[in-house]
Amino acid sequence: MSISHAPPGSPGPDMSPISKDGPSGNAASGPGHAAHAAPELEPIVPASTRRVRVPRWLRRTSGPLLLLALWQLLSSTGVLTPDVLASPGTIARVGRDLITDGSLPGAMGVSLQRVGVGLLLGTLVGTGLALLSGLFRIGEDLVDASVQMLRTVPFVGLIPLFIIWFGIGETPKVAIITLGVSFPLYLNVYAGIRGVDSQLIEAGESLGLSRWGLVRHVILPGALPGAMTGLRYSLGIAWLALVFAEQINADAGIGFLMVQARDFLRTDVIVVCLIVYAFLGLLADFVVRTLERLLLQWRPTFTGR
Repeated sequence: MSISHAPPGSPGPDMSPISKDGPSGNAASGPGHAAHAAPELEPIVPASTRRVRVPRWLRRTSGPLLLLALWQLLSSTGVLTPDVLASPGTIARVGRDLITDGSLPGAMGVSLQRVGVGLLLGTLVGTGLALLSGLFRIGEDLVDASVQMLRTVPFVGLIPLFIIWFGIGETPKVAIITLGVSFPLYLNVYAGIRGVDSQLIEAGESLGLSRWGLVRHVILPGALPGAMTGLRYSLGIAWLALVFAEQINADAGIGFLMVQARDFLRTDVIVVCLIVYAFLGLLADFVVRTLERLLLQWRPTFTGR
């Protein structure tokens, strides 16, 4: 066995340059060759295993549609008799008749006006008390205990007292809605103010913000998510309070239609009024959620997977 010696200056058999691309010899020919590397290919997924994406609007409406189909099935098979609960077809026909003769639009206008005024007054009262109690210790000492005591009293039980105080007109109806709206807003705004991170307060003070500047730029934005949650909850309470308020001494509104339907055993009209309540509440919640997305764009949140 003979071992050949390479001449000086030439690479030996163990010192030959090795290509990065393998034995084919297509070595990196230049410093910029790495930038032109072939992109990685995604694995091919069989069509049978691909996930079908259902539109979200279809997923959100599937539940009510299934409930409506079950309702129609039970009515068609006689499980639900008309004197217990009218069928969806009957409900649709009665609703169309109430819209045609103007009864339902007029009642909706009166009810919306009551809810609007009560919601506005309740928002002012609840938010004002929460700011006073949340921003100032003396305000908390004077306000919080009284509010916590009053909110445990069922506001529905105050209807007879409001009738004695304000009569049987619009004032007691608006007052009961205002009372029902105030407490949820107070609790959520107060909790939002007191839940602001103290480190943000210290950072604002180190930047030279005055007390009003801290309230405007740090505390109020930090409390805004809680305020929007309280507003959504207050809207639900407002419609609940409206139902109770319009059941007593009302001569107009959706509740007045329900009282008349109860006297004549018209379950179809009662269901129409309940559906109107539900859709008005859903519309109000949609408005608040849209407002929440606009005002809270700075706060990314988890939206589900």
